[in-house]
Amino acid sequence: MNKKTTGERLEFYNFSDVTVEHLHRYAIANDFVKNKIVLDIASGEGYGSYILSKNALGVIGVDIDKETVLDAQKKYLNDNLTFKIGSADNIPVDSESIDIVVSFETIEHHDKHEEMLLEIKRILKPDGILIMSSPDKKYYSDLTGQKNPFHVKELYFDEFKNLVNSHFCFANFSFQSSFNLSSFIGKIDTFYNHKIYSGDENNVKSNSIPPVYNIVIASDKKYYNIENSFFNGNEISNRVIKNLEVNLLRTVKKSTTFRVGSLVVYPFFIIKKTFKRIFV
Repeated sequence: MNKKTTGERLEFYNFSDVTVEHLHRYAIANDFVKNKIVLDIASGEGYGSYILSKNALGVIGVDIDKETVLDAQKKYLNDNLTFKIGSADNIPVDSESIDIVVSFETIEHHDKHEEMLLEIKRILKPDGILIMSSPDKKYYSDLTGQKNPFHVKELYFDEFKNLVNSHFCFANFSFQSSFNLSSFIGKIDTFYNHKIYSGDENNVKSNSIPPVYNIVIASDKKYYNIENSFFNGNEISNRVIKNLEVNLLRTVKKSTTFRVGSLVVYPFFIIKKTFKRIFV
């Protein structure tokens, strides 16, 4: 794959903890979408919409970037899956037509938060559900010094909570963090009860898990529960190792030493093939 990633969207040739974070969120959402009409706002490459379409009655993926939408239409095919061009504050679907809206790592990419929530409320059915994630500014940026150039307005947990609560009657919040290509999502009242141990043969230590991402499931009709869960990133880890092996082999083949060695060995290879044709 020669395509150069920008880091703005998750793409499935560039694996990291971000990969399992997104997959874990879609796995959570997948538990709610059976026989439902789902909107995936900022659907990006389209893999998440495709995952949900295997369980849902229908899925609409919406993204603001035309090229990204066209790529998704070619790559992810299902009879109940469509992709459209649109923005979070101007969603191209009819009012009260959607059962579930999923919005993962979208809200921080713009500053029209009120407009986005109003649009989500417009398109949701009266008993509809919103499942949304947002990076916590304190843990994502403030404490790490990280500055994501694609983030326009990040929210602290209280800001995120107040925004959602101002638009929905019921909201259940969880935290998420990832490590070593695995992810943990936990309830806010028990999240800090879990420890992560690390170390080597000289020393071991324990740490609490930082709640890097905030997740909410909200509705006007019912309080929904999300249980604590882990996402095992073993399959992604295997793909990371495979990619490293392929890239290492490609690098070796480009080296001067390999090319010189090939030139030296090639005549013997030809002689061997010739003898096989004559005597076998």
